[in-house]
Amino acid sequence: MNNSKNESVGCIVNECKFHSMGENYCTLNKIQVTKHETTAKDVQCTDCGSFVKR
Repeated sequence: MNNSKNESVGCIVNECKFHSMGENYCTLNKIQVTKHETTAKDVQCTDCGSFVKR
């Protein structure tokens, strides 16, 4: 895992293991965005699949 912030991926979920504590960024080089429905129709249908509880 890379511990430096990835300025291409903003994140405000500080409960995530990959949150760059101190700044609102992710430390992962790549994240996986997932969906809850067969067809995502709005933002509520999607999530960050890379989330891991801190």
